[in-house]
Amino acid sequence: MSISFHSPAVRTTNDGVVRRRAVGHDMDLDDGLEGAAESAMKDPTLHVVTPGELITSDTAFMRGHGTYIEQEKVLSSVAGVVDRVNKLISVRPLHTRYTGEIGDVVVGRITEVAQKRWKVDLNARLDGILMLSSVNLPGGVQRRKQESDELQMRTFFMEGDLVVAEVQNFFADGAYSIHTRSLKYGKLRNGSFISVSPGLVQRSKSHFHSLSCGVDVILGLNGYIWVSAHVSQDLEEIDTEQVYSNKNKEDITPADRESIARIANCIRALAQNFVFINATIISFAYEASLQYPLKDMHKKEVMRDIAVEATTAVDNMRG
Repeated sequence: MSISFHSPAVRTTNDGVVRRRAVGHDMDLDDGLEGAAESAMKDPTLHVVTPGELITSDTAFMRGHGTYIEQEKVLSSVAGVVDRVNKLISVRPLHTRYTGEIGDVVVGRITEVAQKRWKVDLNARLDGILMLSSVNLPGGVQRRKQESDELQMRTFFMEGDLVVAEVQNFFADGAYSIHTRSLKYGKLRNGSFISVSPGLVQRSKSHFHSLSCGVDVILGLNGYIWVSAHVSQDLEEIDTEQVYSNKNKEDITPADRESIARIANCIRALAQNFVFINATIISFAYEASLQYPLKDMHKKEVMRDIAVEATTAVDNMRG
């Protein structure tokens, strides 16, 4: 069966940025695709589409969220990224609130300390809920939470603290229930916070990355990203007594601070130019940024050049 699946044409904006290509998720493919359409669908490069843009003219596909049918063709109803699961075609909007799944790694900010729970801003419709029973006690003590623990909740997390957690469940009203019961989750220190559109963060096997420049990056699927000085990921080396400490490391050097700021600016440059964000393209963007002084990385033309060089490097790596 011959299938016609249309890729958006190359569009160049006034500032010269090509918006068509971006590194995204691998698609779930059927073996029955043939010819040019098969090679097009197996291309792991995703495209940003605009409202009214043709996605496919084949009637075998079903329309999902963000699409509509006109004259037996599936068109995009929003500006976003085409997602395909088997025969279902949908479009994820570029600018939207976070809508996640169980198991997602998220970065959030504590907004309220309530009875036996913390409310956490997750860039979603409603604040997430972190229950007192869903956190580890200092020292890794395994026991039931007592009234004394409830009285000390602000010694664990207080308003304004940043945390990394995992989505555990959903409440009836749609709010997320999250937990920090693993030592890789918990309070965040020694770094810088960045907010991007949730649709630009690529889902991957791991969202905790240690880059070669000595910087750690946590890519929250809710669009909140944490860039920090490198810390050991060996669970045996983690000081469980200090997991709720508010003190940053004392040995962060000026070079470390510059690397953190450079990586943060690279992520902003990628997001500004609608490039999907993952550890690989961040590394290429960092290498491309080394030719520019740190103070110039907020200029639009510099951000554009960094994004173009990084995407070109990824394309060359893929062959």
